[in-house]
Amino acid sequence: MCDPHLNSPSLTVSREALRHVMECAGYSDSAIADAELALVELIVNAWRHGLTTSPAVFAAIANGTLRVTVADRSSMLPEPRQPSELAESGRGLQLVEGLMHRWGAEPQKLGKRVWFELDGAA
Repeated sequence: MCDPHLNSPSLTVSREALRHVMECAGYSDSAIADAELALVELIVNAWRHGLTTSPAVFAAIANGTLRVTVADRSSMLPEPRQPSELAESGRGLQLVEGLMHRWGAEPQKLGKRVWFELDGAA
């Protein structure tokens, strides 16, 4: 079932912006696809668990490392789950962890920031 509250235009804009940054830096198509998938997971988590319909998204490359941050209004820090084999959800952070080199979360004055990093272009 599609929840109309989870249909933010920021998802498309964020993915396009991330793709542009990574293409300009010379990342491979597969690395870009992995980063886009990880970004989608963080945005969907911000919608579902972070009490935020339009999370703030920031992507930058410094010293050869891509860092993507998604900020939401919830102060609860994310924790990877161990879902059962038949569970239909609960694997998002495992996916981010498997695709990216590092990820983490930091509390903020209002809410938190969840981030991931991907080293060096292709």
